[in-house]
Amino acid sequence: MTDEHPELAGYEPGDGRPLRSPRLLFAMRVIVIIGIIALVLPGIITILSVGGNTADRSCAQWVAFDRPDATGSSARFEFFGPGGVGWQCYSVGGFGGDRLVASLGIIPSGARLPIPTIGS
Repeated sequence: MTDEHPELAGYEPGDGRPLRSPRLLFAMRVIVIIGIIALVLPGIITILSVGGNTADRSCAQWVAFDRPDATGSSARFEFFGPGGVGWQCYSVGGFGGDRLVASLGIIPSGARLPIPTIGS
């Protein structure tokens, strides 16, 4: 008994052909890629939708607090914005153009407005 693996004694490998045809391998790869996309895409869409809605609401609160004379607010996702990568909040003015009010970050949360102090 000098064999390292006696259970493989007498085993002869196959004829060298692949077990599955190239067409079947391609179909399996396509199905796996479609499955991964189907799992990931809804999460990405949800994150973008919730982030956009939160940024819009937070931006409206920031503009109402910081620039009450503005005619509106605009939240935009910018890669190279003044506050870095993330959502930027701008006030929309009638004649003054858009002005940066706050940087809301990559994942915006509710507006954290400063508390006004009484008597100052």
